[in-house]
Amino acid sequence: MPIESLETVDAFIVFDLANAPEAVGIVRSARKILPSGAGDLARSMTYALATFEMRRSGASAGINALDEDRADAVAKFTSEISPMVASGRFLPEPGTRVPRAALASLAEADSRAAVGDVADQAVVAGVVAAAATAAGGLDGRTVAIEGFNGTGPALAAAVAEQGAKVVAVTSGPRGAIDRGGFPAGSLSTPGSIPNRDKTANEALAEPVDVLFAGSKMGAVNHTMAGQLSVGAVVPHAPIPVTARALAILGRAGTTVVPDFISTAGALFAWWPTGEFSPEAIAGDAAAKIAASLEEISAHPDGLFLAAAQRAETFLATWQDPLPFGRPLAP
Repeated sequence: MPIESLETVDAFIVFDLANAPEAVGIVRSARKILPSGAGDLARSMTYALATFEMRRSGASAGINALDEDRADAVAKFTSEISPMVASGRFLPEPGTRVPRAALASLAEADSRAAVGDVADQAVVAGVVAAAATAAGGLDGRTVAIEGFNGTGPALAAAVAEQGAKVVAVTSGPRGAIDRGGFPAGSLSTPGSIPNRDKTANEALAEPVDVLFAGSKMGAVNHTMAGQLSVGAVVPHAPIPVTARALAILGRAGTTVVPDFISTAGALFAWWPTGEFSPEAIAGDAAAKIAASLEEISAHPDGLFLAAAQRAETFLATWQDPLPFGRPLAP
């Protein structure tokens, strides 16, 4: 997994597959970004691309900067990677402390058909389709959202449209429960959780049919997994489930949807194959993600192993050797 350090700023890019014609992935910034975490994010994207038979690589970048220096560091980063973006060698997506606006100067050089709102809508459509497939439909289901971040309001609205009730939400260390379902409009903006009178752990202990997870990598660890009473865990962001948590949830009979499938909706906006409109792209993402899960739904080893093996089968058609390690949080 090659790591390339930048020259003008304390930053790096991890490329999962050295010989791929294009690479895409998240850019994050903090005082210290670890290459190991960036590698995990890159691997998740690689498996998403392979699941849908796209010969591209996952990648992920880290910008090491203090809060007061971040704007300058990000500006230097975007300036230096501009030739990479123009060639397709690295196509960046916003991540922690790097909003999409900070990448705006690269938009003209980016070859992808749609970034921004269209891709974000496709992600939500794919996450909801994954949940509906895993739960056998969402009508009448109860839902919890762990990590009510930027996509939280759209996710809450989308599941409500399909007849589900959002009964628990968390944001940071706090959470809230409404067993009758939060009223329409009460979850309309990120962080707008009403009556945050519970801890996050208390809110997540509420029994639900579907838990959407994705506040951070490894958010669902073995401790949390042992406290959950859920039918399905559906990631809405990369790698929220640890390896130990996957094993615990599997023994409990909980369906765990692979993050590299549920969050793959943006792929169909970046490289569309059909009609180019936000509605058509979102519908295409939903249909293909649902079909991908249905194809492996009866696999005796569970969804994650089945999905990983399928991705690896495609990778083997153009990668020798295969990348080592599957996309799970440590």
